Amino acid sequence: MPQRGRFITLEGGEGVGKSTNVAFVAGWLEAQGLEVVRTREPGGTPLAESIRALLLATTFDEPLDTDAELLLMFAARAQHLAEKIEPALSRGAWVVCDRFTDATFAYQGGGRGIDPARIATLERFVQKGLAPDLTLLLDMPPEASAERLAGRMRTQNTHLDRFEREQAAFFSAVRGAYLERAKAEPERFAVIDAARPLDQVQQVLEQVLSERVAPWR
Repeated sequence: MPQRGRFITLEGGEGVGKSTNVAFVAGWLEAQGLEVVRTREPGGTPLAESIRALLLATTFDEPLDTDAELLLMFAARAQHLAEKIEPALSRGAWVVCDRFTDATFAYQGGGRGIDPARIATLERFVQKGLAPDLTLLLDMPPEASAERLAGRMRTQNTHLDRFEREQAAFFSAVRGAYLERAKAEPERFAVIDAARPLDQVQQVLEQVLSERVAPWR
């Protein structure tokens, strides 16, 4: 029976460079000879990606209820775990995921104000004890994130999704919730200053990976 793979997540608010650094982390792990599965949340499978589209859409005439939003997040997560994450870990692959349940505690808990205990109940029900082995939190003040996001919108000629349209107070609460979780679980989290130039961010990521991955192999 193959040794179970490891589960690494990248977290953070809008515009902190998660997608770019997911690719960097995956590439670093592959260079060590590991099988790596890259994925994201919400999403990761065709069905879960359809739920993602609902969550991010700005075209509906009715607002999305906060409880409905929370349940959709976990519905997508349940499918993602069953169809992609768990099979990959079971065969020994390492999974690198752009956001996971810490994002739910940050966005739906911190941002929306949902009681974290309610989120934790769904976490236990859906994940059955599964948690990331390492979480890389890309941290940046919301003001800097907003500037980066605006620049990306201009250069890529894209539009803000439903979450990206939230106000500054929402993103401050999201950041605060992330940092609280990192403080509570320092053995799992590594907090990285994402406001620095990309090459410096990736130097820190490589250092963290070198320190954390070696004992697991």
